[in-house]
Amino acid sequence: MNKLKQARDLIRKRPHLVWYTRNFGNLSEKSIVESVLNYGNWQDYLSLEKIFGAKRLKTIFEELKSQKRANLRRQTINYFSNYFARNV
Repeated sequence: MNKLKQARDLIRKRPHLVWYTRNFGNLSEKSIVESVLNYGNWQDYLSLEKIFGAKRLKTIFEELKSQKRANLRRQTINYFSNYFARNV
C-alpha cells in the first residue's frame, strides 16, 4: 500500500486533525505531517512514524519549520526539534 494513501487513511480515522477540509484524498504529505504534529497525540505521531519512518518525518518537519511563515506552533517546533536531534 502506498505510504501517502496510508497516511490519508490515518487522517480519515482522525478527521479532527484536519478540521479545515473533508477532502482527505488531496492532502499532501506536508499537510498531514503538519496536522499530526500540531493537533495529534503521541499515538498519532507513532502511527505516522510507522508509515513514513522517522528520517522522512524529520525531513518534512525541517521543511515545514524553515518556511517563511511556518504553521507549526512554537511549542511543537521546540519539542520536535529536540526529539529529532536526539532520536534520528
